[in-house]
Amino acid sequence: MHKQNRRRFIRNMAALPAALMANKILLTGVIPSELSGANTNARNMKKSSYKPGYVAMHESGELKVRGQILYEKMHRCTLCPRDCETDRISGQRGDCNANGDLEISSVSAHFGEEEELVGRNGSGTVFFTNCAMLCVFCINYDVSQLGHGNKYNTRNLADMMLLLQRWGCHNINVVSPSHYVPHILMALDRAVPDGLSIPLVYNTSGWEKTDILEFLDGIVDVYLTDFKYADADAADTYSPGADCYPEVARKAMLEMHHQVGVAHPDPDTGLINKGLMIRHLVMPKNVIRSDKVIKWIAGNLPKETYINIMSQYTPMFKAREHPEINRRITRSEYNEVISIARQQGLTNFRQQMR
Repeated sequence: MHKQNRRRFIRNMAALPAALMANKILLTGVIPSELSGANTNARNMKKSSYKPGYVAMHESGELKVRGQILYEKMHRCTLCPRDCETDRISGQRGDCNANGDLEISSVSAHFGEEEELVGRNGSGTVFFTNCAMLCVFCINYDVSQLGHGNKYNTRNLADMMLLLQRWGCHNINVVSPSHYVPHILMALDRAVPDGLSIPLVYNTSGWEKTDILEFLDGIVDVYLTDFKYADADAADTYSPGADCYPEVARKAMLEMHHQVGVAHPDPDTGLINKGLMIRHLVMPKNVIRSDKVIKWIAGNLPKETYINIMSQYTPMFKAREHPEINRRITRSEYNEVISIARQQGLTNFRQQMR
């Protein structure tokens, strides 16, 4: 099965249509040939007995309540650590560049994620527009910082989720979700009565407030989180204003682990339906202190914690303004991080560069 990197995936996809008429959705990109018969494929695959937590949350009414509470927080938005207190509901755009509208860049079956999420039919990925991190090297800057995307509502998002499930996707994967958490919960609440029942993957930068994550307890099945920086100065330099990233991300990962535990493959399908999955992108000259990232994980989370140590750093966007990161990493830089992971006794890390 052909795998795409995230940058190529997004650039090969046209924008979602400006309106979804009568709940008929056209998703972006070319559906892989494997998915042309996705319903048949899904029937023929061995089924998991896993039931997502958000289903019970809907049935109890808690899902709707939490979504409404979080929505009200956008009147003086404190959903992310920037705490800009912008009245997004009135139409003002916060530090993340989002207002109260739901803006989405692309939706499709995605094959560029971790293989334990992709499986045979792909991860059902929703790429949200805008982002609070403001990374100078962002590979998806056209979406995260230039705001490429279209406006939708929560009914549209619910229908997108349901169509991804009908395609046979193994999960709903919400990318850069922090500023749209209220919309996601309200969309789930709309989708469950129509049969949505695949795991929810919360695909985040790791810069998450624990008091907001507490609203997701019992709703999110898989936390797929970056651990970008272990150095505050580096965080402030490469994600301006995010000097608190190391402290916030460490607390967030402890909360995520508390909620979902260690990620283990489902015995029936080999896919991960629940658990914490951490990504760490190695950068040139160890400017982000990868050594501290790995040592913190080893010292504060179980040794079998899932970690994807990534080698694909590419200088994009404004990276040229920072000579120290305006190049790809070397094999020796990457191997040094792998060596530290081994020395620290981590047992479940993925190695990309050999």
